[in-house]
Amino acid sequence: MADVAALPAQRFDHRALSRWLAVNGVYAALVLVLLVDGVLLDRFLSVDNLRTQLVQVVPILIVALGMALVIGTEGIDLSVGAVMAIAAALLPLYLGYGWVVAVLVALVAGGLCGVLNGALVAVVGVQPIIATLALLVAGRGLAIVLAGGQSKDILDPTLLSFGSARTLGIPQTVLLAAVLVVVVGLVVRRTTFGRQLLAVGGNARASRLAGLPVGRTLVAVYAASGVLAAIAGVVATARLNASNPSSIGNLIELSAITAVVVGGTPLTGGRVRVIGTVAGALLMQLLQATLNQFNVPDSTTQVVQALVIVVAVGLQRSGGTP
Repeated sequence: MADVAALPAQRFDHRALSRWLAVNGVYAALVLVLLVDGVLLDRFLSVDNLRTQLVQVVPILIVALGMALVIGTEGIDLSVGAVMAIAAALLPLYLGYGWVVAVLVALVAGGLCGVLNGALVAVVGVQPIIATLALLVAGRGLAIVLAGGQSKDILDPTLLSFGSARTLGIPQTVLLAAVLVVVVGLVVRRTTFGRQLLAVGGNARASRLAGLPVGRTLVAVYAASGVLAAIAGVVATARLNASNPSSIGNLIELSAITAVVVGGTPLTGGRVRVIGTVAGALLMQLLQATLNQFNVPDSTTQVVQALVIVVAVGLQRSGGTP
């Protein structure tokens, strides 16, 4: 029999654990938060409360899907909140022509904002953070001007019902978000455009030398982000039953970036984790709701959220991006 004492000691593979956490940490954290809430908070895991949490996270999740695409190209889009505000400001101006026309105008405006961002990045060569920061500032001001500096009630019955209606007990806004998650996931994984997006994010110069349409891909990605932000603006307006461009989408770009990063999509580009983004958005929503239940001040909540971001980025760097 071999001498057991002579066998080399099994070493703990810290790198393997870091890789596992980089891929699955957001899901583990989500389960942990749910377990803690189930034990410590009465009725937090009730159907009504979970439905409320899902409804509240929908605008952030929709914006985060577009943000994930942009970050996948090693870019950033700080203008999504302003685009939401522009979409919200346009809705009441065109509802007289019917809700379909009003929503289409809002989505086209969001797409055009994205095209402008993409053109500045791909054609002019402006850094994404600078290009989108310009629209963040100007777009909010434009939205307030379009709205005449005041909030306007939404009276269209179809939009009003969309903000509160349910299908089979599931809010329609949640169903819309689920459809968008599936569409974005299929685009990333199953289409030529998705492969080009990831290639550009991995190495834009090599992609250009390989003959890939780098400029066109970047413009399309920012346009998609703009359209998704406009959809989120429509959803938020329908839920609030009012268009208030001064507050709709305020600071949502930070929440979206957080969801994407916590979900495992690296800021260095080349990868997009759609399901991870969903989990990241849900985790941050539930974490904020949990801290609110314990009467934790908002300032402390923001510190906790910042720590979660730091941990997520640290896991990506130590274990390698998934």
